[in-house]
Amino acid sequence: MNLKHQAAERALNFVESGMTLGLGTGSTTTHFIELLGGSLNRGLLDDIHAVPTSEKTAKLARRLGIPLTNLEMNPQLDLAIDGADDVNPQLDLIKGLGRALLREKIVEIHAKRFIVIVDESKLVSNLGERNPLPVEIIPFQSPATIRWLNTLDCHAVQWIEEDGSPVITDNGNYLVRCWFDGGIADPHSLARALADRPGVVEHGLFLDMADLVIVASSDGIHIMERGK
Repeated sequence: MNLKHQAAERALNFVESGMTLGLGTGSTTTHFIELLGGSLNRGLLDDIHAVPTSEKTAKLARRLGIPLTNLEMNPQLDLAIDGADDVNPQLDLIKGLGRALLREKIVEIHAKRFIVIVDESKLVSNLGERNPLPVEIIPFQSPATIRWLNTLDCHAVQWIEEDGSPVITDNGNYLVRCWFDGGIADPHSLARALADRPGVVEHGLFLDMADLVIVASSDGIHIMERGK
């Protein structure tokens, strides 16, 4: 069985009827959403409502018959389920290569519990040692913002589609991918610098947020839990 599917299958065990969920975006989360829809359609779960983190996730959830809601109606979610691009031993994450980092972060900070589902390839010693850090920026004067990003000991490049057009998020913004040679030395300091910079809308550092990480590997499922 596909490792991503295995991780998603284990995450479904944490879902109970009557819950309101945050649904992430990305290939691993797609497996979870499909499993959730199947459980609802077979009557194994009921009274589930979900807040999607992207238009793509919303479209898939509607097709599978998963009732959608929003944070205005449900300001506290029982559970959020999402994937990650990097997971370090402290359960800090890089997310956003699925192009939905801003909406993911908005939704997931409202969850009582945030569960991350990954395969073993996502585990790293240092965030950014393998994958770039995505940063969402406004289009206005974007070259100036990208030039500033390149002063942060990284190589920052605007994310471009295959046809040469800029990648546009669901929020109408641009995405920049920032590569750090050897990884990010101080993720918390970098997060503060990015948060303080005008023109930067959000970044893909999800620090001190994940409560539990489900890791599917060739020798089975492993659970990483914050504080244990």
